[in-house]
Amino acid sequence: MSVQVITRDGEAEYAVLPWAEYQTLLQAAGRAVPAAPQEPAAAAPLSQLAALREAQGLSQADLARAVGISPHYLSLFESGERQPDGAILRALGRVLGVSAWEQGS
Repeated sequence: MSVQVITRDGEAEYAVLPWAEYQTLLQAAGRAVPAAPQEPAAAAPLSQLAALREAQGLSQADLARAVGISPHYLSLFESGERQPDGAILRALGRVLGVSAWEQGS
Protein backbone atom coordinates (compact mmCIF):
# COMPACT_ATOMS: atom_id res chain seq x y z
CA MET A 1 0.00 0.00 0.00
CA SER A 2 1.36 3.42 -0.92
CA VAL A 3 0.35 5.89 1.77
CA GLN A 4 1.63 9.43 2.17
CA VAL A 5 1.49 10.74 5.74
CA ILE A 6 1.20 14.47 6.23
CA THR A 7 2.42 15.79 9.55
CA ARG A 8 2.04 19.04 11.44
CA ASP A 9 4.31 19.91 14.33
CA GLY A 10 5.75 16.39 14.22
CA GLU A 11 2.33 14.73 14.60
CA ALA A 12 0.62 12.69 11.87
CA GLU A 13 -2.41 14.65 10.71
CA TYR A 14 -3.54 13.13 7.40
CA ALA A 15 -2.97 9.97 5.39
CA VAL A 16 -3.24 10.17 1.60
CA LEU A 17 -3.59 7.04 -0.50
CA PRO A 18 -4.59 6.17 -4.05
CA TRP A 19 -8.33 6.09 -4.72
CA ALA A 20 -8.36 2.38 -5.62
CA GLU A 21 -6.63 1.49 -2.34
CA TYR A 22 -9.11 3.67 -0.42
CA GLN A 23 -12.01 1.80 -2.05
CA THR A 24 -10.40 -1.55 -1.16
CA LEU A 25 -10.09 -0.49 2.49
CA LEU A 26 -13.73 0.56 2.58
CA GLN A 27 -14.81 -2.77 1.10
CA ALA A 28 -12.72 -4.68 3.66
CA ALA A 29 -14.40 -2.67 6.42
CA GLY A 30 -17.84 -3.52 5.02
CA ARG A 31 -18.63 0.06 4.08
CA ALA A 32 -20.23 1.39 0.92
CA VAL A 33 -17.74 2.25 -1.77
CA PRO A 34 -18.44 5.73 -3.18
CA ALA A 35 -18.03 6.59 -6.82
CA ALA A 36 -15.08 8.76 -7.73
CA PRO A 37 -15.87 12.38 -6.93
CA GLN A 38 -16.87 14.48 -9.89
CA GLU A 39 -15.76 18.06 -10.40
CA PRO A 40 -18.32 19.44 -12.86
CA ALA A 41 -16.76 22.89 -12.89
CA ALA A 42 -13.25 21.57 -13.57
CA ALA A 43 -13.14 22.81 -17.14
CA ALA A 44 -15.98 25.32 -17.13
CA PRO A 45 -15.66 27.97 -19.82
CA LEU A 46 -15.38 31.57 -18.69
CA SER A 47 -18.79 32.20 -20.27
CA GLN A 48 -20.28 30.30 -17.30
CA LEU A 49 -18.78 32.68 -14.75
CA ALA A 50 -22.09 34.28 -13.76
CA ALA A 51 -23.85 30.90 -13.52
CA LEU A 52 -21.05 29.46 -11.35
CA ARG A 53 -21.18 32.51 -9.09
CA GLU A 54 -24.97 32.31 -8.75
CA ALA A 55 -24.86 28.54 -8.11
CA GLN A 56 -22.69 29.25 -5.07
CA GLY A 57 -25.08 31.93 -3.85
CA LEU A 58 -22.54 34.73 -4.30
CA SER A 59 -23.43 38.25 -5.38
CA GLN A 60 -21.14 40.08 -7.77
CA ALA A 61 -19.96 42.19 -4.84
CA ASP A 62 -19.17 39.09 -2.74
CA LEU A 63 -17.17 37.40 -5.49
CA ALA A 64 -15.39 40.61 -6.46
CA ARG A 65 -14.39 41.21 -2.83
CA ALA A 66 -13.11 37.63 -2.48
CA VAL A 67 -11.03 38.00 -5.65
CA GLY A 68 -9.81 41.52 -4.90
CA ILE A 69 -11.41 43.39 -7.79
CA SER A 70 -14.34 45.80 -8.16
CA PRO A 71 -17.86 44.52 -8.88
CA HIS A 72 -17.85 46.59 -12.08
CA TYR A 73 -14.65 44.89 -13.28
CA LEU A 74 -16.19 41.48 -12.50
CA SER A 75 -19.30 42.44 -14.51
CA LEU A 76 -17.06 43.07 -17.54
CA PHE A 77 -15.78 39.47 -17.31
CA GLU A 78 -19.29 38.09 -16.89
CA SER A 79 -20.55 40.00 -19.93
CA GLY A 80 -17.58 38.91 -22.03
CA GLU A 81 -16.39 42.48 -22.61
CA ARG A 82 -13.03 41.77 -20.94
CA GLN A 83 -10.91 38.71 -20.22
CA PRO A 84 -9.28 38.34 -16.79
CA ASP A 85 -5.50 38.15 -16.57
CA GLY A 86 -3.89 35.00 -15.18
CA ALA A 87 -3.83 36.11 -11.55
CA ILE A 88 -7.50 37.08 -11.54
CA LEU A 89 -8.49 33.89 -13.37
CA ARG A 90 -6.64 31.81 -10.76
CA ALA A 91 -8.35 33.73 -7.95
CA LEU A 92 -11.76 33.19 -9.58
CA GLY A 93 -10.95 29.49 -9.90
CA ARG A 94 -9.94 29.26 -6.25
CA VAL A 95 -13.12 30.93 -5.02
CA LEU A 96 -15.47 29.11 -7.40
CA GLY A 97 -13.74 25.72 -7.29
CA VAL A 98 -12.78 25.60 -10.97
CA SER A 99 -9.50 23.71 -10.91
CA ALA A 100 -8.64 24.43 -14.56
CA TRP A 101 -8.77 28.17 -13.83
CA GLU A 102 -6.69 27.75 -10.68
CA GLN A 103 -3.96 26.15 -12.77
CA GLY A 104 -4.04 29.01 -15.22
CA SER A 105 -5.62 27.00 -18.04
